[in-house]
Amino acid sequence: IEGAMKDSRVSGQADHRQVRRSGSAQRPGLHGRRRRQGRRYVIKETGIPVVVVKAQIHAGGRGKAGGVKITKDKGAVAGFAKELIGETLVTHQTGPKGRQVHRLLMEEGANIAKELYLSILVDRDTGWPTFIASTEGGMEIEEVAAHTPDKIIKEPIDPAVGFQGYNGRNIAFALGLPGIEPAVINPFVKMLGNLYRLFMEKDAALVEINPLIITKEKTVVALDGKVSFDDNGLFKHEDVQKCAISTKKSRSRSKRRPIISTM
Repeated sequence: IEGAMKDSRVSGQADHRQVRRSGSAQRPGLHGRRRRQGRRYVIKETGIPVVVVKAQIHAGGRGKAGGVKITKDKGAVAGFAKELIGETLVTHQTGPKGRQVHRLLMEEGANIAKELYLSILVDRDTGWPTFIASTEGGMEIEEVAAHTPDKIIKEPIDPAVGFQGYNGRNIAFALGLPGIEPAVINPFVKMLGNLYRLFMEKDAALVEINPLIITKEKTVVALDGKVSFDDNGLFKHEDVQKCAISTKKSRSRSKRRPIISTM
């Protein structure tokens, strides 16, 4: 298994692992020994009850298309990897041709108590950075907007002032976090501040975590997500440009052997 921690999904975008490194939230992990035998990849987990294998393509709806496998059987992991690598997934965001899977992400299953949706983007009407949140985590936000728009929360941030603690508390209370788990409110607000900083400093067009989960252990974990960048600002961010270059190289390598990322 080849670790590939600095990859993006397409040019101008970075995946959820970049978001997690910003100090925004905890992340799930996969612990254990990793080794490669020729062209065969073997993973040996230690003490992990549930393993999740995810196809890494630039499109939502992977789960419905069969691109996410969850198992308690460690012996099944290699089979899932072999099944997904090279597979073409067709989702509502890929178009009829679909997208071929060149990369997998393996991570530890989480002990989920509640799933949330969280993103930050620029509101076209106001021109301000705006947090979008919902209690309907794990779902396509477009579906939530179409069927239950009352479950979408918006919190605009005045760029002249920047993110303030009350902005985070507004979102936390609107999501009902005091009733769900009061212990996560402060970490949640801190995470929002970090996401805002990432969004502004990296000239991002979108930072999205879906789902953002609250675990039964009373922690906040960014389970999956993505970052899209403004192409006009890429020249200022060499690290982001390297992400795109790394992805192109990895796609070329994946024609010779699969690339599997672990947390």
